[in-house]
Amino acid sequence: MINDNVLAIILGGGQGSRLYPLTKDRSKPAVPIAGKYRLVDIPISNCINSDIKRMYVLTQFNSASLNRHIKNTYHFSFFSSAFVDVLAAEQTPENKTWFQGTADAVRQSMHHFLRHDFKYALILSGDQLYQMDYDEMIAAHEKAGAEISIATIPVNAKEATEFGIMKSDENNVVTSFIEKPDASLLPDWTSEVSDDMKKQERHYLASMGIYIFNRDLLIELMANKETNDFGKEIIPQNISKHKTLSYQYEGYWTDIGNIDSFFEANLELTDNIPRFDLYDKRKRIYTRARILPTTKIAGTVLDHAVIAEGCIISAAKIEKSVIGIRSRIGAESTVINTYVMGSDYYESLEEINSNHIDILIGIGERCFIKNAIIDKNVRIGDGVRINGGPHIENTETDTYFVKDGIVVIKKDAVIPKGFVIG
Repeated sequence: MINDNVLAIILGGGQGSRLYPLTKDRSKPAVPIAGKYRLVDIPISNCINSDIKRMYVLTQFNSASLNRHIKNTYHFSFFSSAFVDVLAAEQTPENKTWFQGTADAVRQSMHHFLRHDFKYALILSGDQLYQMDYDEMIAAHEKAGAEISIATIPVNAKEATEFGIMKSDENNVVTSFIEKPDASLLPDWTSEVSDDMKKQERHYLASMGIYIFNRDLLIELMANKETNDFGKEIIPQNISKHKTLSYQYEGYWTDIGNIDSFFEANLELTDNIPRFDLYDKRKRIYTRARILPTTKIAGTVLDHAVIAEGCIISAAKIEKSVIGIRSRIGAESTVINTYVMGSDYYESLEEINSNHIDILIGIGERCFIKNAIIDKNVRIGDGVRINGGPHIENTETDTYFVKDGIVVIKKDAVIPKGFVIG
């Protein structure tokens, strides 16, 4: 089935500077996550699971790999109206600039959206980790007769100062909004939440950056070229003019905004019962079907490890780590608290046995790696030691980047044998 009332618009975000160097050569939605997926797979999968199968992904930086991923992944029936299309920023006689914000991105792409019939525009972020049934949010929007709906998540006082906070009445209608309030203002910004949320002292409704707009209202709002951002301008300016509903969501949700949150979200997948559930058949996360062989492991102690397909592992120990597709880890190596993204291809036996390759793709023998992110197609020589942690200062070289104690080995980097970081 396809919900023909809804058109989904997934915002790819800007340059993704807070996720650098993972966004050096790829757009933020194309960043690999959980060993085999891309960030953009999350909102797309949520849409598919909600029978919303007409989607546009808006991006303007390094969109080649995102285009390739979506082209190779999301194929619907020839006789269906379903699609996932990437819209990169384009210059036209009317628009000669790049996207100036979330609302401007939608405005510049409106001529594409309006070719389709729809009642509601569902506007999503391309860099969040969560599983939501959008059907329920749309049903609540319709039942309330709302013109705008905003997905909100209850947060505690410490978290509230980092978000846009909504205040709603007993009917979940938004009455006011404040961006990143000072802690001293919070007593006036509590809203009615469930008993479970009250027990956790989560009394404040934070905007999740997920919106529903009625088609006619979206057209009207996009005609105002003075507003460029939904969260900072469109929402605050219109909650008193148009009925705006707060749709409370109480499941797992995290904004993959920086290296620290990205790292933490991936390693949490190794928990016994992870908050982000990849094993729920009702909430499947879809991605490219690569037809890879099974993973082969020899002599390795595994403790809370998530290992994708196609890996060849001879490590001594892997602990609390996510190992991505086609990863190769050599004998006597130890990997702890690390996300290894894997590689895009295998080196052939002829290449491996030739004298042309000094260091193979993957992690060599007798290495020690802790508190790190190893990007795609990295070559780490034998005897390398990477020991991330608060004792290392923030720094950047041609091959690696350190932020808040997390060592990121850059895509395609070659780390020589015996090299030490930290």
